[in-house]
Amino acid sequence: MYIFYRLMLFCFTFWERLYMKIYTKVCVLQGLKLGEGVKVFERVYFGSEPFLIEIGDKTQIAGGTRFVNHGGTTMTLRRLEGFEDVRIFGRIKIGKNCTIGSNCVIQQDVEMGDNCILGAGSVLTHSIPDNTVFTGNPARFICSVEQYAESVLDLNTMYPRELEQNRTELNQWLKKNLPYEFKKAKAYKKRSES
Repeated sequence: MYIFYRLMLFCFTFWERLYMKIYTKVCVLQGLKLGEGVKVFERVYFGSEPFLIEIGDKTQIAGGTRFVNHGGTTMTLRRLEGFEDVRIFGRIKIGKNCTIGSNCVIQQDVEMGDNCILGAGSVLTHSIPDNTVFTGNPARFICSVEQYAESVLDLNTMYPRELEQNRTELNQWLKKNLPYEFKKAKAYKKRSES
C-alpha cells in the first residue's frame, strides 16, 4: 500500500510541477519578465496581466502567492452613478535575490527592492526598500536583512554539511538529532484605555 501512495504522490507532484512550468511559460509569452535563476514553487498566480510584472534574478516565490495587477473592486464602483469610468491597473516590480513566502498577495503599483524578504501570508500594499524584511497584513517593516540574518544565525541548525548532498541521509540525521525545542509564547501588553 505504501508504494501505491508513493506512486500517487509522485504523479501528483509531477503534474503540479508540469502545470507550473507550462503556466509560467504562457505568462512569459504574454510579457511576464523573469530574471535569471528565478524559482517559482507550487501554485503561483501572476494575475490577468502578467505583462505588468517584472521579477529580478535569483528571486524565489513560494506557493500560493498572488500578483494583483488591477483592482477588482472597481466593478462595484462602476455600478454607482458618476463612477462608471473607474479603473485601477498597475505594475509590480520585484528586485533581485528576493524571497516571497507562501500565500502572499502583492498588489499593483508596488516595487520590492533587491535582497528583500516578504514573510508568509503577507499582503504587500506599498513599495519596500532594498535589504529589508516585511511581513503582515498589511505588510510592515520588521528589520533589515542583516538583522534578520543575525537572528537566524543565532538559531542556526548545525549538522554535517556534507549531508546536503544526500537528502535521505540529511532527513535521517535531523530526525535523530534535532532537539525538541519550541518557541516560547509571547505575552502582549494590554492597551491602556484612555
